[in-house]
Amino acid sequence: MAVLSAVPGALLLAQSADSGLLIRHLLAAIVFAIVGIVVLALSFWLMERLSPFSLKKEIEEDQNLALGVVMGSVVIGISLIIAASIQG
Repeated sequence: MAVLSAVPGALLLAQSADSGLLIRHLLAAIVFAIVGIVVLALSFWLMERLSPFSLKKEIEEDQNLALGVVMGSVVIGISLIIAASIQG
């Protein structure tokens, strides 16, 4: 019985030692997520500025489904690149 009563205390001690590491990893994940979202927003803004036509008008008003699919694919591709660079 002494072994069983010592195990929860040992687990609690190990968890408290790892909590600093856990907090550092969580903060790093949050920072990288924010950086990734900002880079994705900037890339979408850049695509809007570089296109010779209004993406909003083409997708919303003219119901251009092909452009919506292409833009969605570009956003997914950029997201994968950002995720790979963060994981890197």
